[in-house]
Amino acid sequence: MDKKLIFITGGCRSGKSQFALDYANRHFHKKIYLATCEALDEEMAKRIEDHKKRRGSDWQTFEEPIKIAEAIRQHDDDAEVILLDCITLWLSNLLMRQKSEHAIMEEVSRLMDMVNQVQTSFIFVSNEVGMGIVPAEPLGRRFRDLAGMANQKIAEAANRVVFMVSGIPIFLKGKE
Repeated sequence: MDKKLIFITGGCRSGKSQFALDYANRHFHKKIYLATCEALDEEMAKRIEDHKKRRGSDWQTFEEPIKIAEAIRQHDDDAEVILLDCITLWLSNLLMRQKSEHAIMEEVSRLMDMVNQVQTSFIFVSNEVGMGIVPAEPLGRRFRDLAGMANQKIAEAANRVVFMVSGIPIFLKGKE
């Protein structure tokens, strides 16, 4: 199979992660799940455990909330595909560490450069956060804008872009 970048986006609980897992399970044997979420409270810890159970034992899992490009470089030889879940949590992690918009978009560029340097295929999951109301707080607006810019950059480079709505995939770029 040729190297691919599949970008899956949609709202919260739209079925993005499940679609990504199902796609990877159908098309790849050696799989890595690169998780960006940090278990900062009990509820998030439970979500992480639920995600691990859904993946099953044929996945290698690595958790990296910040240094995504480095994690890819470290593990790209170990898999046919790396499923990165999720871009928006990663952006939030960077933003909460007081990174500037410029520094965060440089990190996005570094990630995309790394994707181009390795032979592994990728599935990136990200939330679409720009379809609702304008956030009332400046931090919320910064996050929304950064997510939109990052999603555009990734979608442009992707072979396939899937928008999830209520568990239904809509193929915006490329086909199943």
